[in-house]
Amino acid sequence: MDQKSIYEKMKKGTTTVGIICEDGVVVGADSRATMDTFIATQEAVKVYKINDTLAMTIAGGVGDAEYLIKLVSAQDQIYAMEEKKSLSPRAATSLLSIVLQENKMYPFMVQLIMAGFTNGTPELYDMDPLGGYTKESQYTSTGSGSLTALGYLESVYQEKLSVQEGIKHVAKALSIAMRRDSATGGNMKIISITKKGYKEYTKDEIEKISKAA
Repeated sequence: MDQKSIYEKMKKGTTTVGIICEDGVVVGADSRATMDTFIATQEAVKVYKINDTLAMTIAGGVGDAEYLIKLVSAQDQIYAMEEKKSLSPRAATSLLSIVLQENKMYPFMVQLIMAGFTNGTPELYDMDPLGGYTKESQYTSTGSGSLTALGYLESVYQEKLSVQEGIKHVAKALSIAMRRDSATGGNMKIISITKKGYKEYTKDEIEKISKAA
């Protein structure tokens, strides 16, 4: 299977977004899962907590993604027992990069975002199915609705955004993708990671922040 075919198979069925803020990092995703043109569920989970300072979003094949989530979660627990600290976003990304690279002949059909907070610094990594990754300094998006989401983020991103502003922009990017991409829909799940730790926002909290001036 060539690289173009891999990306065509992977780039379906979701929109995930990550954005760097001055005081943390914010990531979010929709909850629709599709099988071709059929909407399989509106309650899919695409943002996962790995530890209090690390989150992972998934786009692509559900089975492949769930295996990788279990793998990095198990490695995080082992690392915490041995080193008395959790995996950093960079360490988790490096680990999964090796796994994806070792399986490139039969690749995992996924695109991942790793987001977290290390030594007071927010970090954001975008990973492809073959193990390549990029450390993003501003924002990123994956999945079939990513083009519309990225277009919006490019138009509004500024340096030194607050987490509250980041949540507003992630929510808006997802809502635009939901309107324009038939494979993106359902509900939003948005989380932030700051020096205070991991926080998931309720629907009411997201709406309140989105309406704030």
